[in-house]
Amino acid sequence: MPVYKIKKTFHLAYGHRLLNYNGKCENLHGHNGVVEVTLRAAALDSERMVMDFTELGRTVKAWLDDNLDHKVILAKADPLVQVLKAQGQACYLTDENPTAEVLAKLIFDTAAGMGLPVDETAFWETPTSMALYRKD
Repeated sequence: MPVYKIKKTFHLAYGHRLLNYNGKCENLHGHNGVVEVTLRAAALDSERMVMDFTELGRTVKAWLDDNLDHKVILAKADPLVQVLKAQGQACYLTDENPTAEVLAKLIFDTAAGMGLPVDETAFWETPTSMALYRKD
């Protein structure tokens, strides 16, 4: 059975820290992250595409811009949440530590919830460190 895939790449800047972690990431710090969203289809649409890259970009980028880009991403239990919000800082809260793995799954689930035929998502925390999420 043929399978078509397309991939779109997005860039974002964000800050985060990890609770109950013994290492550099226990401290509040920032990253220039890269997100890759891969869509999959068994057949092409009437325009001979899996999805128009422009439409994919517009849809995912809008969500990333509204929720993660230039935000501090923290676990809901992080005591910094109240301090930063009191100072008017934009935060995005996750149920667990905002690791690259958690963010890759978050983006996958969000894109799938938008009706996109997501095959996998990759979240590059640094140029050499990436987490991948897909449902097999």
